[in-house]
Amino acid sequence: MTFQTLLYAVENRIAIVTVNRPEKLNALNAQAKAELMELMTALRNNDGVDVVILTGAGEKSFVAGTDIGELAGLDVHSGKEFSKKGQEVFDLVENLGKPVIAAVNGYALGGGCELALACHIRLASENARFGQPEVNLGIIPGYGGTQRLPRLIGKGRAMELILTGVPIDAHEAYRIGLVNRVYPLADLMPKARAMAALIGSMGQRAIHFALEAINVADQTPLLEGLHREATLFGDCCNTQDVKEGTRAFLEKRKPSFKNR
Repeated sequence: MTFQTLLYAVENRIAIVTVNRPEKLNALNAQAKAELMELMTALRNNDGVDVVILTGAGEKSFVAGTDIGELAGLDVHSGKEFSKKGQEVFDLVENLGKPVIAAVNGYALGGGCELALACHIRLASENARFGQPEVNLGIIPGYGGTQRLPRLIGKGRAMELILTGVPIDAHEAYRIGLVNRVYPLADLMPKARAMAALIGSMGQRAIHFALEAINVADQTPLLEGLHREATLFGDCCNTQDVKEGTRAFLEKRKPSFKNR
């Protein structure tokens, strides 16, 4: 698969997806969103990929937002469709069924911050900056930022970021729980690969079920979520992996999962 706005490679069952518009600080235009949708759909169905790492080209930017030129001329109807198309792409990332690690290597603003929010784990370089500056343009976040950000960092902090439009650095993002880890830029991708390899060494049926259970936690009451967790736990118990995992533990050896 070849794309004009994305780079793509698979290494040891880990897919590395790079938004490749460095001249625009990797801002997402319509083509980039369409290609991201196409690639993520292919990865969801690719049995040779267990984990995805998503990053940006260069050392300055992960994704610096949406291509502002495409916002000009939107009206109430086209604006709603513009938002819904972006949401569709990011919903696919969140519900890929495989872990997606955001390796945020610089600016993650507007749609870039929203893309990172849709990923399951966020690792940041020390030069990363996060923000939802849409109010400076007279609009609001439209790719899920008003929904995912409060769920991740709390309503009060999300209000501040969205209503002021003021970005924060990587260490503040870590302090408030927006990112999981902060590394020197040179260490970011090696650390992301190491985490992806660790996740990939687990039973992938269990990883899939865990993602599903955690994702529904934001969308359902506690009792309904607990019921779903119990159902998925039961599904895990019907796999060969659980038999191998428990046997390996009792035999004091490393498990050899077959993802069945």
